[in-house]
Amino acid sequence: MSNYHIKSFEEYFQVYRKSIENPEGFWEEIAEEHFTWRKKWNNVLSWDFTKPEVKWFEGAQLNITENCLDRHLSTRGDKTAILFEPNDPNAPAEHITYKQLHERVCKFANALKSKGIQKGDRVCIYLPMIPELAVSVLACARIGAVHSVVFAGFSATALSTRINDCDAKMVITSDGSYRGTKTIDLKGIVDEALEDCPGVDSVLVAKRINSGIQMKEGRDYWLQSLLDDAYGDCTIEIMNAEDPLFILYTSGSTGMPKGMLHTTAGYMVYSAYTFKNVFDYRENDVYWCTADIGWITGHSYIVYGPLVNGATTVMFEGVPSYPDFGRFWKIVEKHKITQFYTAPTAIRALAKHGTKLVEKHDLSSLKVLGTVGEPINEEAWHWYNENIGKKKSPIVDTWWQTETGGIMITPIPFSTPTKPTYATLPFIGIQPALMDENGNELNDNQVDGRLCIKYPWPSMARTIWGNHQRYKDTYFSAFENMYFTGDGALRDEVGYYRITGRVDDVIIVSGHNLGTAPIEDAINEHQAVAESAIVGFPHDVKGNALYGYVTLKDSGESRDQDNLRKEINQLITDRIGPIAKLDKIQFTNGLPKTRSGKIMRRILRKIAFNEADQLGDISTLLNPEVVDEIITNVI
Repeated sequence: MSNYHIKSFEEYFQVYRKSIENPEGFWEEIAEEHFTWRKKWNNVLSWDFTKPEVKWFEGAQLNITENCLDRHLSTRGDKTAILFEPNDPNAPAEHITYKQLHERVCKFANALKSKGIQKGDRVCIYLPMIPELAVSVLACARIGAVHSVVFAGFSATALSTRINDCDAKMVITSDGSYRGTKTIDLKGIVDEALEDCPGVDSVLVAKRINSGIQMKEGRDYWLQSLLDDAYGDCTIEIMNAEDPLFILYTSGSTGMPKGMLHTTAGYMVYSAYTFKNVFDYRENDVYWCTADIGWITGHSYIVYGPLVNGATTVMFEGVPSYPDFGRFWKIVEKHKITQFYTAPTAIRALAKHGTKLVEKHDLSSLKVLGTVGEPINEEAWHWYNENIGKKKSPIVDTWWQTETGGIMITPIPFSTPTKPTYATLPFIGIQPALMDENGNELNDNQVDGRLCIKYPWPSMARTIWGNHQRYKDTYFSAFENMYFTGDGALRDEVGYYRITGRVDDVIIVSGHNLGTAPIEDAINEHQAVAESAIVGFPHDVKGNALYGYVTLKDSGESRDQDNLRKEINQLITDRIGPIAKLDKIQFTNGLPKTRSGKIMRRILRKIAFNEADQLGDISTLLNPEVVDEIITNVI
């Protein structure tokens, strides 16, 4: 019996039980029946969370692009693989068939080889949401190069940090990008980043906005001329199951971003299996995830998961507000979208503009709605359910992480009864646990604790690139023999899970994980700043926004504070990117600290949340008088 497509709540429980009682047997059956292998595995799983070390499908050989492309050519060659909707609403959409995508990937792979890229080399991709982004990712995978996509909204500093950390030999970029009415000079950002990246040999540049850019002799090459010279077929590189597929950086709560390493076979199996079930994908559906491929959501649920299943996946270059806030709904109607997967931030922004722009469009093609990136609040859930899904399309509120590679807790549409704000039940094979602060598992319902996972799943990240100790310290040291997610959760009376947010110093803003330490480091570089502390506070569109408490040096006190605020946000934009800018900056005479000198962010968080009456006993602080001053001057 195949458990590949779950169709009822009863079947979910049967398959889930099977996956927990015999995980190896379960995943072996899924892997055997639904994928193309060049050599079968000797062993399904070996693992040890104390090291931590996890290996799935050891001994197997494959290439993920053979599963994404080649095996579909005889049955789906003329089917649209990628449907590209450009930024300009008047420009035609591009339908790229599986045959065309296969040829484009092969040509791109041969272009990479012509510039010396080999199996195991790292290639950094800094592109807008244009077809070349998906093609370049697949081209790397075809020849065994490890891709590291950096979201094309990050600053030159953030880009160079990531290039150097993974020791990338090549950068793939474009002359620029469109974002609504604006254009962004991506090549200029890359040029600035590469001033500090001695390991990069070559830069491939796609033409998008046709701007006049500088091309450095011997380093920079126009992509199109390389593709014109490239052969349209490329033999796959045979990969071992545990060979690296990609590195994707996620914000750390301290310092450097973490390069999460995902390997080949387990990631393929899990991303494909979750895609099929979480979105109830059927053969002629048109699936649209609005994320950027620069994030894990785009890797797993725009590129790999859909293409392994032979799906039609939409890539959208633009923004939800251009030319107006009806753009998403116009695209749904135009392409008869069946599954729509977006972030709560986008839903809240669209809900602010009422339903007039929604009602102009026929959304009757929609079957399944999804949310990703952060827990969805009740008001947004109901707006989405009533106005977009017309109470007919179930909402899959999915919880997962860059580190997990695929969706971990989610309803199965048309099977799991949904509950607003709850991610509901663990996906097949996932064994969650709620832990208290003392390391005891909370086995009852109606409890809340720290969310851990007890048993490995195929798509989990295997390490942090170049720093296995940090991987161990971050995810496997808080609770014995468990993966700690960094999130808090509660379990209700029927066993449904609701994610309550980060328990470390990472704040989710508009669905993006932002570590507070790198932002504070950027602020502290300002010559007038003595120290700073960042906390999140509720925001009706972003979910959370950033509130900065900044202590100035003596010399800064007489300065124009509005100008200072602008300068601080400019520093953050330069170091990290505009997504990390602060919504509020409060200048203080000091920050509340323990006697050992630790900043008490809990207190600052309460003040930012307008909960200053709930601070509890602050008499043990080193400087309790600072708290009153901060409360008095709160923004």
